[in-house]
Amino acid sequence: MTADDNAKNADADQVTEVAATADKSGGTFVPRVWLVAGVLVLLLLNAGGLAGWLYFAQYRDDKQTDKNAAQSAVNAARDGTIALLSYKPETLDQDFAAAKSHLTGDFLNYYNEFTQQIVTPAAKEKSVTTTAQVVRAAVSELHPDSAVVLVFVNQSTTSKDRPEPAMAASSVLVSMTKVDDKWLITKFDPV
Repeated sequence: MTADDNAKNADADQVTEVAATADKSGGTFVPRVWLVAGVLVLLLLNAGGLAGWLYFAQYRDDKQTDKNAAQSAVNAARDGTIALLSYKPETLDQDFAAAKSHLTGDFLNYYNEFTQQIVTPAAKEKSVTTTAQVVRAAVSELHPDSAVVLVFVNQSTTSKDRPEPAMAASSVLVSMTKVDDKWLITKFDPV
């Protein structure tokens, strides 16, 4: 073995030590970088998904409605409430027809049955006259094709048994659906 051979062996030993050291530190370093990068990518994807869901589920619906739509829903709820709760025995058919023009769906069917079976006989027999006045109304929920309006109502009722007006104040949640660009009542729930 010559001096050159000893130098080559020493260089080879140093290279082997450096390679062994690189395997120990570099082998664990590279997967950690990929793991951290993968976690960051997943977090970004989740944040993007959440932002997209919020846009389509919350923000976008709000932007598809405006003050005119809200006022239109309030006006329709106000007019429909007055029509539903106001009638005279002399004009029952016209009053009920006017009320029905503000209704749709199952509530229209219910109203037809209710007025025929209960209101008409009582109104004719006892000469019941009732007049409704909307005191206040405001939108509770508003979507492009549906709305819920809270309506505060004063109602005056007279009959042949009680000619003095009986006053009643109430509040109603009026659920509405837009049909052919017109707000119609689908539910009428006293609160």
